[in-house]
Amino acid sequence: MLFNSIDFAIFLPIFFIIYWLVAKKITIRNLFLLASSYLFYGWWDWRFLFLIAFSSIVDYTIGKKIYTATNHKIKKRYLVTSLFVNLGLLTYFKYANFFIDSFISSFRLFGASMDDLSLNIILPVGISFYTFQTLSYTIDIYRGKLAPSKDALSFFTFVAFFPQLVAGPIERASHLLPQFHKTYRFNYSAVKSGVLLMAFGLFKKMVIADRLAIVVNEVYSNPTDHGGQDLIIATVFFAFQIYCDFSGYSDIAIGISRTLGFDLMKNFETPYFATSITDFWRRWHISLSSWFRDYVYIPLGGSRKSEFRVYLNLFIVFVVSGLWHGAAITFIIWGFIHGCFIVAEKACSNHGLIIKRDPALKTGVFTLFTFAIVCFAWVFFRANSLSDSIYIASNLFNFTPEFKNFYHLGLDSHEFDFAIIIIVLLLLFDFIHRKYNAVILLNKTPFLLRSLVYLVIIYAIFIFGIYGEGSVSEFIYFQF
Repeated sequence: MLFNSIDFAIFLPIFFIIYWLVAKKITIRNLFLLASSYLFYGWWDWRFLFLIAFSSIVDYTIGKKIYTATNHKIKKRYLVTSLFVNLGLLTYFKYANFFIDSFISSFRLFGASMDDLSLNIILPVGISFYTFQTLSYTIDIYRGKLAPSKDALSFFTFVAFFPQLVAGPIERASHLLPQFHKTYRFNYSAVKSGVLLMAFGLFKKMVIADRLAIVVNEVYSNPTDHGGQDLIIATVFFAFQIYCDFSGYSDIAIGISRTLGFDLMKNFETPYFATSITDFWRRWHISLSSWFRDYVYIPLGGSRKSEFRVYLNLFIVFVVSGLWHGAAITFIIWGFIHGCFIVAEKACSNHGLIIKRDPALKTGVFTLFTFAIVCFAWVFFRANSLSDSIYIASNLFNFTPEFKNFYHLGLDSHEFDFAIIIIVLLLLFDFIHRKYNAVILLNKTPFLLRSLVYLVIIYAIFIFGIYGEGSVSEFIYFQF
């Protein structure tokens, strides 16, 4: 079920009313939450409900076994079992086709045909997210940082909690799981704040991201038909498309949760104002970058090892992060690019090679340079194939002699100009939010002006939102 669908527009109000009617009784509330979450998830394909239920059973059981085991070796065996089951399922559903296709391609080099090996495995929506969420639960119990849940219903609801189930934020059990044991009272301010955040998320998704997607899809579907001018504009548009698409989903998830009394972690913090790639990853997909820091980087040795090992650990994290996003060489290259710059920045910092810079230079030139690097890496993230990504990357500045306007890329002159304007307005909003916290600033404005802002957002969604079936209306991170 999509947040921007008619189905969800019907589902949410009904769910919201019933939820608050039973909210005072924790067991009934959690049972209703679990049933609603399974309905939400099963809307795509009910067969995958067995998969999420199986993962929940495995980690709930193993979590208790790890906690009660007195022998360290036995604890470790249970942890390895959890890792094997969760990562095994993730590997099978997400990477089996990739490995088989690579295997078949290698045999084609020798003239052999093995096309019959193809499995055409369907990727369950959200499996990368809830797998990491349940893994953090068992790992934290193993580390002695968390006691296992004594309430199976609360744990199952924690795993399947529908606002953030499909595309995060990836929550830690230590933060979200205790919230299912609390009693909540209807809070008008929290509900109003949550609804506004949902509306802003829908605005970013339907008005900005889906409009930019038209140009991006037009160019990236047939990159060889376009010159450098088109490739650059499509790449920049994709940078803002994926930001508005993914942060829009996070806003909606956090907003829905807030209306129910739950608190989810922040997942984005004005990432395109970052002054380095390191700074970018403190602001982009925060729940994932912090997960890799705590469960991959630190176990590898973190910054406690030799200088070379620190660089290697950082590099491994970003290559694995690329692989987490998708079973394709292009995602690995995307992670490789980020890893190289992260290592370079770390090396410069360790050896005192950081350029002395005044505030204006820091927020100006370095911000633009970081954005350019991020956009270049997005080429490999978005391209449909390795050959397409290489063509785009090598032809970004291969400008055609006869420059044509950009109105031939799927949007007419008014639509294209509108797209540019809303990107500028988005950057202005992020700048204000970064400096003054736009939410606090909005709450301090007079009621009439505040109401006008709410009405403009709602009006824009209905009038300027992109409506239609297919990939344009889906959230990008559903494929991960």
